[in-house]
Amino acid sequence: MTKIGILGCGGRMGRMLIQETLARPEAELAGGVEAPGNPLIGKELDGITVGGDADALFAISDVVIDFTHPAALAGHLALAQKHGTALVVGTTGLDAPTLDLLAGAGTSVAIMRAANMSVGVTLLTAMVEQLAAKLDAEIFDIEITEMHHRHKIDAPSGTALALGEAAARGRQVSLDQVARMSRQGQVGARPAGEIGFSTLRGGDVVGDHTVIFAADGERIEISHKASSRQIFARGAVRAALWLAGRKPGLYGMKDVLGL
Repeated sequence: MTKIGILGCGGRMGRMLIQETLARPEAELAGGVEAPGNPLIGKELDGITVGGDADALFAISDVVIDFTHPAALAGHLALAQKHGTALVVGTTGLDAPTLDLLAGAGTSVAIMRAANMSVGVTLLTAMVEQLAAKLDAEIFDIEITEMHHRHKIDAPSGTALALGEAAARGRQVSLDQVARMSRQGQVGARPAGEIGFSTLRGGDVVGDHTVIFAADGERIEISHKASSRQIFARGAVRAALWLAGRKPGLYGMKDVLGL
């Protein structure tokens, strides 16, 4: 049995993670915590008492899952290293210093980080890299569109950026050098090799992503549309079960799926 702890257990994703963990016969729910001061602390939630001590949760878990907030990740990484507890990170909107902390922590503990835990999105990302490698950058333009609910705080989404990174890898270029995050006004003709991003927000959209390869006379579009956040919880628990007992390193969903 793999003991799984849930950070931010009272939120929408946290509750789904609890449900997915309880549904897996090879998993045991070690517990769940919320940030200090949260009114849920001490109350019963899906059969557990919500705690407020993340340190204690890391101490009793084989793997902890974190879908909380970028500002909290540094502290969670420190706790993972302190207790030697594997950590699954689904938090998006991470800045460069935090990504550096992730890489550093991966030298001493097993960490699985993905902008999107969906199996379908992981396969889509692999396909985008392959297509980008095969389609001439002088002929095919790449545009990435994404839409999410009105409450999402980061843009473009972490998944859209991961798709852009995949396309850039396929073309053997740095995304920073070719990304175009927005267009407005008299921007001129689109330069060859650019990877464009379009961001939409509205309603309760869970997550739609489309990558467009457009050339004169033809266009290839591949999309993934999420209708339930449950797919992210399902992928995260699958990743946690895979990560338990792994040697230190920074892993991704491609590793989990053996791609």
